Amino acid sequence: MKNNLIALVVLLIAAMAVPALAQSSKRGEEGINAAAASLKMTFPRLEFDSIHPTPIDGMYEVLSGDRIIYFVPRTQHLIYGEIWDAQGQSLTRARQAQIMSDRIKDLPLDKALKIGSGKNIVIEVTDPDCPFCRKGSEFLGQRDDVTRYIFFYPLTRIHPEAEGKARYVLSSKNPADAYEDVMHGRYDGRPLPEFEDNKQLEAHLEIVNKLGVRGTPKFWINGTYLSGADLQAMEQLLGAPAQKQ
Repeated sequence: MKNNLIALVVLLIAAMAVPALAQSSKRGEEGINAAAASLKMTFPRLEFDSIHPTPIDGMYEVLSGDRIIYFVPRTQHLIYGEIWDAQGQSLTRARQAQIMSDRIKDLPLDKALKIGSGKNIVIEVTDPDCPFCRKGSEFLGQRDDVTRYIFFYPLTRIHPEAEGKARYVLSSKNPADAYEDVMHGRYDGRPLPEFEDNKQLEAHLEIVNKLGVRGTPKFWINGTYLSGADLQAMEQLLGAPAQKQ
């Protein structure tokens, strides 16, 4: 991270010291198209969804899945890091949150595993063997003021048993109970009960891929995107739980 920030500072100084080429300083469609063409030519293996101008002249935001990276056509540099303003706010994180929040507007929630009926709407992308997913799930499971819509995204390369667990949950007669058993580790290193796969996981994978998600856990709490199991941030977004009478 430190090296990324140093590289960003160096390139920003260079951008201010030397006037950018005409095509990289344009703010219109022509400039964006020229930057995209330069990016494809310079980094042909990079897969990206879109490219947009930034507040910094000559630097472009590149959206690749749920990641934001930066491209400077004049110097042909890619920058993996964050842009911060003078108030100490990460413009990168704010922009990422905006983009990811926009993506759930037409999400087919009827395909998700639904748990709860509280006033706070929480959408989750989870891997049943991800320890951070379990941490977030445990926190949300302690609250009765949430309605959870859960989509599975097993990371099979690092969690080889995760896909089977996700299929088991989605195929169970009582998916909510099966989910709790799996997330509490009941079947860690043990055989799953016999079940007939209903192939719902395929729908989950398609939905998650369209969201551009590449890792877990991911949460949208009342529309606000949150990457990772940051329990303090989750509580701030949900508010203090109501006191039980």
